[in-house]
Amino acid sequence: MITTTDPIADMLTRIRNAIAVRKHEVSMPHSNAKEAVAKLLKESGFLARVSTSGEKVGKTLTILINDESENAKITEISRMSKPGRRYYVGAKEIPTVKRGRGVVIVSTSKGMMTGKAAIAAGVGGELICKVY
Repeated sequence: MITTTDPIADMLTRIRNAIAVRKHEVSMPHSNAKEAVAKLLKESGFLARVSTSGEKVGKTLTILINDESENAKITEISRMSKPGRRYYVGAKEIPTVKRGRGVVIVSTSKGMMTGKAAIAAGVGGELICKVY
């Protein structure tokens, strides 16, 4: 088994690569952080479906990027805070992506949330990724 130092970056890369080769579905090892990011992307309309399968250790996260009849809604997906360089912001410094058409995901003390939700809640945190 291969372990990565940055599992969220690994997830984003798998999604980016699947879109590049026009695959509709991608599977990866499960983690709560990955599931939280994927569910926020689904709620924002960038992913079609997020599901988990398996028990405890062998749990798998499966992401349906888009249906076969449509194109992917993600144009670009990139990691902002990296293990070597963490990127923390206050509620007032949370950036907008593509004039509000994109979404930024923030890990706050109240859990993972989109940038708009974090601004509304008045909390800052670590910028995880930006998607548009």
